Amino acid sequence: MGDIDDALERAGREAFTREPPKTLKARINFLMSRLKTTKAVAAELGITQRSVERYRKGDRKVPPKAIADRIDDVVRSRWQPVVRNRRRKQAAARTGITVETRARFGYTAPIGTTDDGRMRRLTVHLPPAYAQRLFDAQQQGAGDPELRAIVAEGLQETYFKDGGTRADHLEVEFTDIDYIDVSF
Repeated sequence: MGDIDDALERAGREAFTREPPKTLKARINFLMSRLKTTKAVAAELGITQRSVERYRKGDRKVPPKAIADRIDDVVRSRWQPVVRNRRRKQAAARTGITVETRARFGYTAPIGTTDDGRMRRLTVHLPPAYAQRLFDAQQQGAGDPELRAIVAEGLQETYFKDGGTRADHLEVEFTDIDYIDVSF
């Protein structure tokens, strides 16, 4: 996963209406309800089937930190898919997304203007059309460069060109992301 994928995943987790299970046993049981077999849960978590059985029975209550983190990530990625999808559809149809980032922005602009890239911190609300394109590209398995290009185009049109009222021939490059957060 890349920077944009991670940001979209975090934004989806903010849509939760209830917290995911807290205890190890409850988390494993939740994964069992979704994946159906201990073998499938073990494969998803990268641990042995016997370990899953021990966690499920309560024989082992404290997994190593790396495994506990993996369990948490897998549970959160499968938690409340209906709520998550509803929020995505709402963002793509009506509300759009807000992108907060600190990254290097470079420009291709007419002669006589500065085109040196520099770090900027931006918080920009992108219209629903960009949210829809971003979600569609992510769902089709687009890589980080394609997702960055969509975000860069959205920032270019919304922030730098101010919806077409200025900087007509400006082309924006979006590189060296320090951090990026998305909310919808």
